[in-house]
Amino acid sequence: MSPIQRQLQRLRHLVFAVLCALAPLAAATAAHATVEVNVNRGDVQPLPIAVPAFGGGQVGADIAQVISANLQRSGLFRPVDPASFVEKDLTAAVQPRFGDWKQINAQALVNGQVTVEGGRLRVDFRLWDVFAEQQLLGLQFTSSPENWRRVAHKISDAVYERLTGEKGYFDTRVVFVAESGARGKVIKRLAIMDQDGANPSYLTPGDSIVMTPRFSSNSQEITYMALRPDRSQIYLLNLESGRRESLGDFPGMVFAPRFSPDGGKVAFSVEKGGNSDIYVLNLQSRSSVRLTSDPAIDTSPSFSPDGSKIAFNSDRSGQPSLYVMNADGSNPHRIAFGGGRYTTPVWSPTGEFIAFTKQTGGEFHIGIMRPDGSDERLLTSSYLDEGPTWAPNGRVLMFSRETPGGPPKLWSVDVTGRILQPMPYPGSGSDPAWSPLLN
Repeated sequence: MSPIQRQLQRLRHLVFAVLCALAPLAAATAAHATVEVNVNRGDVQPLPIAVPAFGGGQVGADIAQVISANLQRSGLFRPVDPASFVEKDLTAAVQPRFGDWKQINAQALVNGQVTVEGGRLRVDFRLWDVFAEQQLLGLQFTSSPENWRRVAHKISDAVYERLTGEKGYFDTRVVFVAESGARGKVIKRLAIMDQDGANPSYLTPGDSIVMTPRFSSNSQEITYMALRPDRSQIYLLNLESGRRESLGDFPGMVFAPRFSPDGGKVAFSVEKGGNSDIYVLNLQSRSSVRLTSDPAIDTSPSFSPDGSKIAFNSDRSGQPSLYVMNADGSNPHRIAFGGGRYTTPVWSPTGEFIAFTKQTGGEFHIGIMRPDGSDERLLTSSYLDEGPTWAPNGRVLMFSRETPGGPPKLWSVDVTGRILQPMPYPGSGSDPAWSPLLN
């Protein structure tokens, strides 16, 4: 068994351990050896992978750089320093000299070729197991030249899936609240960017305070709250057409909208007279149903992936905690019983976890637990961490972090808590929401 095959087993067992057991696993890698993977110790080492510049000029070098950065940011891969490369000028049409890559301990190799024909960009790439000296993957992508970054993200997803057995999450976008201006005069605008911080753009002009943007299942619509001095409203924004429409007028303040998994409904909260309850609006009929009627504050609804249940935040127990109910509002029951204040629950795309914000003493945390409240794990701890959102493969979370006196910044953490890092976006941002994989 080659080193890359052993390492791939380690990565697969890491994924399995995190998503299924969150505990140590062992796997046979050869008749005479056993590799133990304990995600709590974080002893799975990133896989050394070489991503030389693709042939085809500057765009080929740029595509390789994006792929390398994506894989490195996942925490599961360690791109080999290009300065150590022995073989130069690889093309997708020729088998690499494996000895040159073994020499620098590159266990996997991604190489490719970029051509432009008839105004269309074509990218051929290959993924190699260096020590087994065999091709693991070979694909071709075509697109318009200006979409070269998306091609790089798609290749990153293909490599990630082949080497980990999981879907990737790189060909995605993030909508968030971009903040600018001096403290006390902050302008909050809805913004969108690629998951790696590239191509940021504003979606609203900054004439109102925007909060809690959320993607629909088709990635083409966003729902969000806009707060003005006289009222609040929930809007739908179509990213393709730019059309914006209000969900209607409600008595009281409306906030915390989120789509159902099929995109046909939006759940949200309505506050009136100091009490807030959760409603669901059918987008086709525009009829709404009230789901909670407790005198406590009920908010932050989040559907399970199959649409059958809703996680929400309520202080009906005396302080904010997490609850789950059926999608029709029946059988509400508490799932969080640890010390501290729980807020902003969000169901993972796989259905296996609910992420949340937790405050204990003077610290804030991003955490996860099973839908029944078991296996609670705090992944981060800082002055102010809040508002988690899931990558579409359910393995990585993005959230906003503030330091004392500093602006909010976007960060990410994986479900082991081992891979914690700031996002590449250089500006101030909060309330992130991750899109599904793009089509």
